[in-house]
This record gives sequence, C-alpha cells and structure tokens, in this order.
Amino acid sequence: MRVYLAGPLFTLAERRFMAHLRDLAGELPGVEAVWPGDLFPAEELAGLGEAAKHHIFKGCVDALEGCDLVVAVLDGPAVDDGTAWEVGYAYARGLPAWGLRTDFRNAGDTERSLVNCMIECACQTIHRDLDALLAALARRASGGAGA
Repeated sequence: MRVYLAGPLFTLAERRFMAHLRDLAGELPGVEAVWPGDLFPAEELAGLGEAAKHHIFKGCVDALEGCDLVVAVLDGPAVDDGTAWEVGYAYARGLPAWGLRTDFRNAGDTERSLVNCMIECACQTIHRDLDALLAALARRASGGAGA
C-alpha cells in the first residue's frame, strides 16, 4: 500500500517530523511511504529556476496518483495550504485521506471542529495520536479494517 504523506515541510521542525513519520510508516509491513520532501533534491530545484514550481506541482500530482491513501498532517492554527490542496485533490479523485492532528487546539469553524470543515469533512478520519494512526495504517496494509 502506497501512502502519500501530506504536510508542511518548510521549517526544520516540520521537515524532521515529516521525515520521522515517513520512517515510522515505512517500517510497517506492506506500507510504502511517499513524502514530497524526498522527491525534489534542492540542487535539482535550484537549477530549474522559474520551472521549479511546475516541476514540484507535477511531481506531487503524479505521486498522489500513484498512491492508495493520503495521510495529512493537520497541526497548527491553520492547515498548511499545500496540504489542504492535497486533501481536496484526494477527495475529488476518490482517494481516501486520513488526517493526523496532534495539536490540542481546535482550529475549525465550530466549537467541535478540529480544523476547517472543508478539510475535516474531506478526511475519512482524523487521528489525534501518532500511535493510533500507525496502528490503523498497519491494519489497513494487512487487509484488516480501515481507519
């Protein structure tokens, strides 16, 4: 099962967390973790100039198309805009998306919303704990129950 890991990757902390999630998910039997942070070496992007943004866009869309599930990190006061797009794209394509929100703050449209309702409702489930997410991924990869 190929799992696309959507999440912010702009700060050192974000990149470290996403790489950690990639490593943990990738250790699960039957799971291949696909993280955009691995798809585009900085040296390659630097040489592309203006074309870099198109290269990143196409690479992410192609990676999404080749996956069976999207896991989106939804932490922060607002979901990262690229992550929100990836969740919406997955939803429109009928590709299941699971959220991970370890942030204890609610950041949604109602007092019971975890995040923006458009993102929350596009996700089949939102896990509040990394271990619970990994256990659900392991079950799904082994042919067990979903989220």
